[in-house]
Amino acid sequence: MAKLGKRIRAVREAAAGKENLSVDEAVALIKSNASAKFDETVEIAMNLGVDPRHADQMVRGTVNLPNGTGKTVRVAVFARGAKAEEAQAAGADIVGAEDLMEQIQGGQINFDRCIATPDMMPVVGRLGKILGPRNLMPNPKVGTVTMDVKDAIEAAKGGQVQFKAEKAGVVHAGVGKASFDAAKLAENVRAFVDAVAKAKPAGAKGTYLKKVSLASTMGAGVSVDVTDAVGS
Repeated sequence: MAKLGKRIRAVREAAAGKENLSVDEAVALIKSNASAKFDETVEIAMNLGVDPRHADQMVRGTVNLPNGTGKTVRVAVFARGAKAEEAQAAGADIVGAEDLMEQIQGGQINFDRCIATPDMMPVVGRLGKILGPRNLMPNPKVGTVTMDVKDAIEAAKGGQVQFKAEKAGVVHAGVGKASFDAAKLAENVRAFVDAVAKAKPAGAKGTYLKKVSLASTMGAGVSVDVTDAVGS
């Protein structure tokens, strides 16, 4: 097995034995150990007591992080006519209809969020096998199938984060950058946890929020006290 570099070893040693920290403590630890040559993303992972294979246990939603994500989000919009013009004016990076569908079918997926007006869904529906696995398929439940494309674009570019429970009942997302002020990063973490807590499905049994952990792109994971994350 390859030897770990000094930086990686130092990061792991700093996090070793530190569990169930408060959000503020976890954020401080992650920031102090984010020493990569780029601005690392701070990621959150939440283990939930759900089985997403059952429709009544699916967890899905959006949250507007109060301090943004620190990431430039590229938005593609499926629209025609006046709505296409509205999308362009609102700052969409890519706007189209059948032409955009053909680009995606050809492997050009250079966007982070996909929005569509309802009338475009017959076209977008043909891309389910491509966009679905990438969590890019427009969905009315998270506001990406809408006639109000302006608001949807502004939300996507302004720090809105989508979340969806994976097969093992894990939700994860980026909640900011290591360069963020600690208080602002902690505020984002709490906003995300709160949104997932409020998205508890009717079919969830037993403990819903089982584990919360934070990590930077190149850092070790740090477990966060669930009570602190929810109650703050």
